[in-house]
Amino acid sequence: MIFLKTAEEIERLRESNLLVSKTLAEVAKHIKPGVTTEQLDRVAEEFIRDHKGIPGFKGYHGFPKTLCTSLNSQVVHGIPSSKVILREGDIISVDCGVILDGFYGDSAFSFEVGEISEETRKLLQVTRESLFKGIEQAVDGKRTGDIGYAVQNHAEKNGFSVVREMVGHGLGRNMHEEPEVPNYGRRGTGVRLSKGMVICIEPMINMGRKQIQQEPDGWTIRTADNKPSAHFELAIAIDKGKADILSTFSFIEEVLN
Repeated sequence: MIFLKTAEEIERLRESNLLVSKTLAEVAKHIKPGVTTEQLDRVAEEFIRDHKGIPGFKGYHGFPKTLCTSLNSQVVHGIPSSKVILREGDIISVDCGVILDGFYGDSAFSFEVGEISEETRKLLQVTRESLFKGIEQAVDGKRTGDIGYAVQNHAEKNGFSVVREMVGHGLGRNMHEEPEVPNYGRRGTGVRLSKGMVICIEPMINMGRKQIQQEPDGWTIRTADNKPSAHFELAIAIDKGKADILSTFSFIEEVLN
């Protein structure tokens, strides 16, 4: 069942997604060698609650924390811990969800920790570009396969691989709504996009092979070959002619620059 949102509901979703975007920017201020992922999680939870939000991930299907913090070869769903310390040359995907006035916000950004290798920097750049290639296709009348094809084509053209099992999703009063939004596919296939749909597009792109595996904690997903993976996510309201992007990386960029 796909829920089409009213103009008012889209504005409420914009507010929740802006809070997520600002939370990630607050976290960005603390990303440096020597910091634990537990410290990042505390920063995020405090910021969300100070702004009248509720952490959207905490307790979701039993997930124990506010953020998903996934380092290097971890793809998604890494659990923050006082034992996980950021080191020079790491990359970390920080995924965050909030609930504000009954609506979810959801966004993710992969950060550099200190100086990283050129190859890893290219992975981050191409993953981010592939997200925006997908967003270009997120308009009324297109299909989810058009988004997936755009993401996959850009990633693979640059020598990287696309995770198949983890996908984007609809967003609204629930964190995960229909439709699923894969990061691979054929043009002209999949669910037809209509004005009023709100979706999250979130490429998970690997430096090596596309295969993944789950760690013993039951949450963390990592690459099977232990090579790095990157992850970026934005929430989009489907509109005619051009996608309406509800979350933003601009607050993060202000901090990083």
